[in-house]
Amino acid sequence: MHNRGKSISYPDIGLRIRTLREANSYTRDAFAEKIDISTKFLYEIELGKKGFSVEILYKISKALSTSCDYLLMGSEGSKISVKTIDILECFDAEQLSRVQNLLKLVQELCTYAGNKAKE
Repeated sequence: MHNRGKSISYPDIGLRIRTLREANSYTRDAFAEKIDISTKFLYEIELGKKGFSVEILYKISKALSTSCDYLLMGSEGSKISVKTIDILECFDAEQLSRVQNLLKLVQELCTYAGNKAKE
């Protein structure tokens, strides 16, 4: 598999999965149970010795609140996390419009504060 000339490295994918799993305080046993695979299979994935299905990739990315892009390539396709998307999807259209307006205000405040700090 290739993506823009960059090949997929199972050891790198495994390391990203392990790092995120540990950052989320999951034991290998608990995480394997959460994504419905054996602990041995998760161990082999984390070592980069085994590949896995798209379904497993999806379960891992959801459980770790990260994108499949990040797990596969080490870069985000989007700056927006899966957790944030899940939250935003709970709003109706009117509420979402208000949230967007609030986010614009927060962005402006952050930009203003960043510019002030540089002065």
